[in-house]
Amino acid sequence: MRKGALLKLWAFLLLCGFMVYVHNYKMIKVRPEEELTNQGEVLREMDLEVEEEEPYDLQGEKVQATDMSALDKQLNFTARLDVPTRTPWKAPIMWEGIFRGELYDRAHLAANSSVALTVFAIGSYLEAYLKGFMISAEKHFMTGIPLTYYIFTDTPEEVPDFKLGPERTMKVMYAPRHSRWQDISMMRMKTISKVIDLQISYKHPYVFCLDVDSIFEARFGTEALAESVAVLHPHFFNQSKSIFSYDRNPRSKAYMKTGDYYYHAALFGGKWQNVKALVDFCYDGIMEDKKNNVEALWHDESHLNKYFWLNKPSKVLSPEYSWDMITIKERADVKLPRMIWAKKRYDVLRT
Repeated sequence: MRKGALLKLWAFLLLCGFMVYVHNYKMIKVRPEEELTNQGEVLREMDLEVEEEEPYDLQGEKVQATDMSALDKQLNFTARLDVPTRTPWKAPIMWEGIFRGELYDRAHLAANSSVALTVFAIGSYLEAYLKGFMISAEKHFMTGIPLTYYIFTDTPEEVPDFKLGPERTMKVMYAPRHSRWQDISMMRMKTISKVIDLQISYKHPYVFCLDVDSIFEARFGTEALAESVAVLHPHFFNQSKSIFSYDRNPRSKAYMKTGDYYYHAALFGGKWQNVKALVDFCYDGIMEDKKNNVEALWHDESHLNKYFWLNKPSKVLSPEYSWDMITIKERADVKLPRMIWAKKRYDVLRT
């Protein structure tokens, strides 16, 4: 009897352990007291100095993306005569009708491509937007290749479980809250840099950084992957350069007299090496401006536009990939909005 009861107890404990494993297989939550490093240091943005940290896997090698630039040579640039499909430096501008998604999907699947997606849900933005972002991303964002969501929030315990597809995982990490949304937006640059250096660069060749107040409406797939990726701002893509809202203050590191396009900071991506270079550039400019008591006109977006003026993106996404359906009426040239701005949830944001 005693032996039988003991065996039943062991079986019950093994079953419980297995159920916990299955539950947590697709979602890993990193609490504020947990670590990005082996020393248990919390991932935090520093004001002016950042301590050196060791990678989480000292034995591993950083991953490298396969060169997929030949895919873009198959684009049908003449399929859309109503919009520009190439930049002056011959980078493609991705519009509905010029690409075949299945070609990109097959090639990236064969190349073992994978993506890390970073998103910040700080304060009331978690309640207002994260659920819609995640549910729509599971339907439309990079489906068919492995993906890890890196969700940064000041309240990790409030992030719900989400049902994720095969080879799609989620990590929830602590990020501090700032009193101004501008500071949250600007300081995310250092956070992204550190998580790339300590984790993403060992797991995923590509990174995309998106705003949480976004909703995916249609395919946002592997056609968007490239060395360095920027998106045209929907309010400026068909306007004269003279009205682009670059920072015009010569005292700011983001100062621009002119440029190529006006890019939206709600979306940027590419190979992890290039995304890290971008966010480091932005963070360094922001910190230099703070020393000089200067703030760029549109904060991190101003610094991002300066970076892409000096370092041309290898692929530009059309406004289909970040469309404002709230204030812009339907346009004939935007045939398929793929990701749209979410409506402002003032009932939540102002509580």
